Amino acid sequence: MSSIRNLKKDINYVLGDIIEACYVWELDNPKADTKKSEAIIDEAIESFDALLDKVNEKNIENKKAHYKAINSELETVAGKLIEKVNKL
Repeated sequence: MSSIRNLKKDINYVLGDIIEACYVWELDNPKADTKKSEAIIDEAIESFDALLDKVNEKNIENKKAHYKAINSELETVAGKLIEKVNKL
């Protein structure tokens, strides 16, 4: 991992793309119930906040391992959210 800034950008871009996919689905299906897509958006926002809180933590003993764990958590969360978007 090259920098904390890049990790923050990755979190922003990945979760932002998932939210955008939900909005596109809502636009493509105006008559469909949007409760599921809104729940996905809410979950993505909560994940975004939680991940950034972890990135901004101070007093970390092993920074490299900490940021690697955050990156792998981002991949896991994003995978689950993408599965939910695909099921819409």
